[in-house]
Parts: sequence; C-alpha cells; structure tokens
Amino acid sequence: MFRNMYDTDVTVWSPEGRLLQVEYAMESVKQGSACVALRSDTHSVIGALKRSVSELSSHQQKILEIDDHLGIGIAGLTADARTLAKWMRNECLNHKYVYGTAMPTGRLATDLADRHQRTTQTYVRRPYGVGLLLASFDKNGPHVYQTCPSGNVYECYAAAIGARSQSGRTYLEKHHETFPTCGRDDLIMHALRALVGCISGDGELTSENGSIGVVGKDERFVLIEGAELQPYLDRLELEGGNNAGGAEEEEGEGDAEEEEEKEDDVMET
Repeated sequence: MFRNMYDTDVTVWSPEGRLLQVEYAMESVKQGSACVALRSDTHSVIGALKRSVSELSSHQQKILEIDDHLGIGIAGLTADARTLAKWMRNECLNHKYVYGTAMPTGRLATDLADRHQRTTQTYVRRPYGVGLLLASFDKNGPHVYQTCPSGNVYECYAAAIGARSQSGRTYLEKHHETFPTCGRDDLIMHALRALVGCISGDGELTSENGSIGVVGKDERFVLIEGAELQPYLDRLELEGGNNAGGAEEEEGEGDAEEEEEKEDDVMET
C-alpha cells in the first residue's frame, strides 16, 4: 500500500496505525536549528542556534519572551511558533489580570499541549510544525518543559531539540547531575557547550548565531545576545570550547540513527 494514500488528511490512519501528517510535523522539528534548555535549583536557561537565509539577511530569532518569568525556544516552523507565542502571551496576561499573579508554567504547558493535540484530530486543521522548550521560574521553582506537534508534553531536567540535537542531548545526559548546584553563569556555560556539538560542518558558535535566555529567582527573563554573549564565548574559547562537542557528536550520531529508526516505527500520540 502506498504511503500517499493515507497522508492527505490528519484524521486518516495508515494500515500500520500511524498518523502520517503528525509524523511530518514532527519531522519539521528535527530539521529546525538546535535548541537546548536546562535548569538548576535557582535558574532556568535556554540556548539556541540562529540561522540566516543568506549572508545579506539577519539571523532568525529563536528565543521568545512570553512573560517576566517565562521564555520559549523554538525548533521548526517559525511562523507557527510566533502564532503559539502570541496565544501564550495572551493567556499569561489574562491570568495575571484575573488572579493578580503569574501563570503557573505547568498549567500553561498543559494548555499548550492540548492546543497542539486538537490539531491532530480535526480534519480542517494541520498540526503545528514546531517543537517548543519552555524555561521558567515561578512560585514552584525553576521548570523546563518540552512540547511536540503530537500533543505530548514532558517536564525535564534538561532537553535538546532540532537538527543535530543528539550531540547536545548526549552532553546534557553526561553532566545533568551537576546542574542543580550550578550558578547562573555556570548553567549558561553548560548550555553553550551543549550547543557547540550541534553546529554542522566547520562552523563555530559566535555572538551572531548564538542566543541565550535565562530566568531565575528574583530575576526576570532576559535575553543574552551579541556583545552581551561575547564574554561567555571568550570563556568557552579559553576552555578549548568551540570543538568541545565534536567527540560527543561522533559518539551520538549512531544513537541518533537508531533513534530515528525507532521513531519511524512507533509514534506516540
């Protein structure tokens, strides 16, 4: 049976029990530039690689502020991400207006996952082709959440999504036990080290293509880019940093291929 007989509508199941349109949306997340998020006991940090269409264009924004206590990193279709970001900002504003306090991140992440999931069972809609990482600090402490187009949501100690993210995920898995005791700057350095391995070819992490968002206790969400990011990159360079992820990248490529084969066989919805 031909695949294209079952992938024209999101509500049609294939004979293997798969929703192919949802899988296509999840594939768009894998093709987006890498994004990582991690948290300690006092801070949450997002790191992202920015892309530019050409040398004549500016780099695409990858980290968006939602509220004073919350920011998101995106991988996938930027237009879909901006639509979701606008909805999330409205939800946070409405909650603050009604209750006089910041919206709990867990509630917003669950509502966001429901919004993703509704598009997987309605034939007039298509799934959002974007994966999101949420980093926040609310009254319950620091949080990192991951959502995907299928409607799943996970709370994580650390996460990595996007193209070549397996190398960053390998780094985070190797060092995650040290994250809870890390200070603000140390957590930012871990995010940068994880991003280094996600860069393709001979590219380097620079102040142009790197971006960091951080939020913490008694500290509102702030975006660190350009000249503000350069001191951290200099520190990374002194550590021998811009190739720090290379060995881990080679180690993770085999795992990435196995992971993609498994995801082709089984898709959670």
